[in-house]
Parts: sequence; structure tokens; C-alpha cells
Amino acid sequence: MMRIVLLIATICLLPMLPAQTQTRIMPGTPAPKPPEDQKRVAPGTPAPKDEGQKPGALKPDEGDFVIQTQVQVVLVPTTVTDKKGNTVNGLKPQDFVLLDNEKAQQINRDVTFLPLSMVVCIQRSSNVDMVLPKIKQMGNVMHDLLIGQDGEAAIIGFDHRVEVLQPFTNDAEKINAAVEKLKPGSRTSRLNDSIQTAAHMLRVKKDRRKTILLVSETMDRASEASVKEVATELQLYNIDVYTLNISRIITRFGEKPGIPRPDPFPPGARPSPGIASSDPTTQSQMSGAPGYGIDFVPAIEEIFTAAKAIFVKNPAEVYTKFTGGREYSFMSQKDLENSIAAIGSEIRSQYILSYSPNNKIEGGFHKIQVTVNRPGLKVRTRPGYWMAGVPN
Repeated sequence: MMRIVLLIATICLLPMLPAQTQTRIMPGTPAPKPPEDQKRVAPGTPAPKDEGQKPGALKPDEGDFVIQTQVQVVLVPTTVTDKKGNTVNGLKPQDFVLLDNEKAQQINRDVTFLPLSMVVCIQRSSNVDMVLPKIKQMGNVMHDLLIGQDGEAAIIGFDHRVEVLQPFTNDAEKINAAVEKLKPGSRTSRLNDSIQTAAHMLRVKKDRRKTILLVSETMDRASEASVKEVATELQLYNIDVYTLNISRIITRFGEKPGIPRPDPFPPGARPSPGIASSDPTTQSQMSGAPGYGIDFVPAIEEIFTAAKAIFVKNPAEVYTKFTGGREYSFMSQKDLENSIAAIGSEIRSQYILSYSPNNKIEGGFHKIQVTVNRPGLKVRTRPGYWMAGVPN
């Protein structure tokens, strides 16, 4: 009886015992690990660093991110001629002095030869119908004088459409067949869009000279892309632009008359012209001369800094001068062939100077000046490039 009473008393007292006495550990069972805050640190072990207490450190919920910048390499196609206009070959990088915003730059390399990748953009609007027969004969000439054995070319035709008539090829017959496909279309001329399409085709080309040859009028009609957008892509992918400008004298004769519209002024109410201001734009409108004059930098700065896309009367001139290319014009078949030969000769004789700007922190337009340490030589190159400020 006494044993039964003691057993009942022991069962009743169990809940009152400390917690650690309630767990019985079987022989051979590993001891449980203490909580993280109760771990014993061995003598001599350095205390763990508290990363969360670093001054200025981001907390996990603040979204850590890393800003990465790439060093921009600027390519500067440079043509050197003597007093007679003949190209000068054999110059070395140490013969050139290159300034970026009047700061001397270290020329990294001079590539005298790179295989050519060219996209030829040809206008096929209805108003250039009289010129198309001459353009159709340039296929074989273009392959022999421009592209060469190691080069390649693609053909784009544009009016209100931008159509790739021939992807990149070195086959002279395919190039000639693509040019012969040209037929007059609508009156629209999407010049900017065709240049942008060509830039997208050239951007994947590595270690090649990338060039666009534009055969068209100098005006754009109804493009979706702005001059600012196209110029940015040309600079980004290091593409040069050359133009064969179709004379407006020829297109005026072949242009069909438009639909007559009523005169908005009643008889006798048309205002007489006043005295025009003598600014470059007005003079160019009156004389037909290029509207940007000698100093092209202000025009480029205005294009890139405008909050909205501004109207550019002559986008072909912008693309050629901004990239270091050149404008040519033609009226006859002989003029066309001579211009193609001149472009090919210039491309093959150009020096491609490259450098990494040491003043990338300066945002805006960077003006480039290239001179040669030899007397009597003339240098022509791109006027500069646009770049946002990049931290060193």
C-alpha cells in the first residue's frame, strides 16, 4: 500500500520539476546544439563583424546595385592630302597630334586596312524616275571600285517603304541584280529610316570598316526616326556615311505636278516679302548653298540638346559631316562613276585613329582636332562626337 501511495505522489509532482529534468536522453544520442545566441566561442577566435553597422552600408531591403561603366573608344577616320589633293600614305601614329576639347590624347592604334562592310541606300521615289537608269548601271562599278575582294555590300531601296533588296554579299552578280530591281515608287522618301535600318544591319559587324553609301536627294520626307536618333546610332556603332546626292535640277524635271490647291490669300491680299536677315539659314535658302557653313559644331549641339526633335533641312549633310564622310553629287553617268571611284579611293587611303578619351567626365559635344607633324599637308576628319559625362 505504501508503494502505491509513493507512485501516485511522484506522478503528481512531475509537472512542477524544471524543464531540463523532463527530458530523458537515451544512451548514444548526440547532445542537442545550443541556440545561435548561446554558442561558446573558443579562446582567441576574433569576434564576428557586424556588416549591418558599417557607415553608409545598404541594408538588404534597400536594393543593392552596382554601377558599371565601360571605357569608350573613339574611332577617328582621317584623310591626309597634299597641296594637290593627292592622298598621303605611310604615316605612323606618332605623326599625328589629336586633341579632344583641346586636350592631347594618346593614340592607341592606327588601322590602315580593315575589310569593308557597306550598305547602299538608294532612293526610288517617283520623282527620281529620270535618274534610276543611271543608278541601275552602278552595280558592277560599285563592286569593283568600292567593295573589292574582301568587302561585302547590302542594298536597300526606299520610298514610303524601306526594303532590303539584298543582304550582305560579295557576289557582284547579286549586287547588280539587286540594283536592277529598283523601280519608281511613291513620292515619299524615308531617308532617315533607311539610314537607321542600315545602321542596325552594320552594328553586328566586328573588326570591319562600316560604311553607308546614300544615293538620294538630301531631304527627308515622312521618316519616323529623327536625325538625333540616327546620328546617335551612327556614333555608337562607328559608322561612316558618304552620299551621292541626286541633283534637284534633275528631279524637278521628272517630278509629276501635285494636286492644285486653292490660294489661301484672296486677290490682292498676298503679303510682299520683307527684307531677309543675313543669317546662314536664310542665305542657304536663297542661294541653295549648304545651310551650316564652315563651323558645323553649333548645328550638332542644337540637334543633340533640343528637348524635341528639330527639323533638319539637309540630314544628308549632317550624317556625312558628323561621321567624317563626304558628299558627292552627280548629273551624268560619268559623274556618278567618278564619284564612286573617289569614295573608294578615300576609304582605302584613310587612317583610322583610335583613342580612349582622358576627359570623359566632360559631358556634351567633344570637338576633335587632328594635325600632322609634317608641313604642307591637309587633314580632314570628323568634327567631334557627343557624349554624356562619365565618371572616371
